[in-house]
Amino acid sequence: MEITALCIVVASLRVSPEKSQFFKYESVSLSCEGRGNSSGWRVWRNTSTRINDEWGRRNESHCVITDLFPSDSGVYWCESGSGECSNAVNITVTAGPVILESPVLPVMEGDAVTLRCRNQTTPSNLTAGFYKDGFLIRTDSTGEITLNSISKSDEGFYKCNISGVGESPESWLAVRALHPGPSHFLIVRILLPVAGVCLMMAFLLLLLLLLFWRKRKGGAAADVSYTDVVITQEAQPRIERDTAAPSVYSTVKLPTT
Repeated sequence: MEITALCIVVASLRVSPEKSQFFKYESVSLSCEGRGNSSGWRVWRNTSTRINDEWGRRNESHCVITDLFPSDSGVYWCESGSGECSNAVNITVTAGPVILESPVLPVMEGDAVTLRCRNQTTPSNLTAGFYKDGFLIRTDSTGEITLNSISKSDEGFYKCNISGVGESPESWLAVRALHPGPSHFLIVRILLPVAGVCLMMAFLLLLLLLLFWRKRKGGAAADVSYTDVVITQEAQPRIERDTAAPSVYSTVKLPTT
């Protein structure tokens, strides 16, 4: 969730316990973990009753709510005195009997994510149905499921239901795309130019071979030799010959192969 377009994200907001849903009267700890020379970290929150409320004192990077109420549901983040900030987290507090324990921070593609359906009054595991974007995806008697090798297609709103007990609120599960590391970029930067040069050299070689073949073919046609073949009247039986006239000879140039 975006806080402000002018905010430079240089810190992380940590939530303990690491989940996005809480029962009423539970406690939560929020801490700002900044980098660089930022100072004066303060936790902010945007809830239904508090809009962009500065929570805590200047230079206080750790805050605790000991008794959560549904009115504490909202977006929390950190800001520094120099205008830098952290990621934002969405916390939901419910007065109902069921919550879904899911990661409050984005998870990386390829990771395994466990979702737990908890009942406030009954600590033992109960059969629960798990839903994504309103559709049932799985039912498990242990009250939890694991999504192996998660991908961007698994991103969405999740909730759970325990029959005869109740249903949890929805929480957004964010999945962060796994970008290629430096080694991948290095391989691409090396292989692409090399492949381009190889293709160009192959094209030039093919062009040279074609030109050489055409030149050789033209030269062979120009080098055709001829031989003299003597044809006498005796070799031409169909031509009437004058006995008084001397034998007539004709010379014809015939191409030789």
